[in-house]
Amino acid sequence: MKSAYVFSIAAIALATSTVSMAQSPIWRCGNAYTNDSAEAKANHCKLVEGGNVTVVNTRVNPVMAQPKDTSTGVKVATAPQSVAAPVRIDSGEQRTRDADARAILETELKKAQERHSDLLKEWNNGDPEKMGAEHRNHQKYIDRVAELKASISRTESDINGLKRELGRAAK
Repeated sequence: MKSAYVFSIAAIALATSTVSMAQSPIWRCGNAYTNDSAEAKANHCKLVEGGNVTVVNTRVNPVMAQPKDTSTGVKVATAPQSVAAPVRIDSGEQRTRDADARAILETELKKAQERHSDLLKEWNNGDPEKMGAEHRNHQKYIDRVAELKASISRTESDINGLKRELGRAAK
């Protein structure tokens, strides 16, 4: 009797698992497929029956599409596919873009330098003033000092990077 009970529970579990693994309905809309019923009704798509649908990406990767030498099985180098030519920009527009980029870099540099000077004032040569709860909890003070030091280091790095970019823009 006990084995019949276990068998019936296993059969119910198997039946519910196969129902939950069933694929949702798929509609074919020309050469495209969808599982959205609203979209299928709007486009007058046909329901696909009789099996699961597997969608295969048909875009060809140029590296993978290289022909192989039949004697060695090694891919043969071929001339690269034609690539769309880059859009040409006239020199006046390029100068304008360069000037805008330089102005943005200079603005960012100024902000970074102001932030750096504020952090140095707060840093107070490694002895910042204690604030509020830091008088009672020295660890909070130590954490804030470490965070200040890291912030100063980051702003110095930012300033150096911006100066490098401005140097490249000047060339």
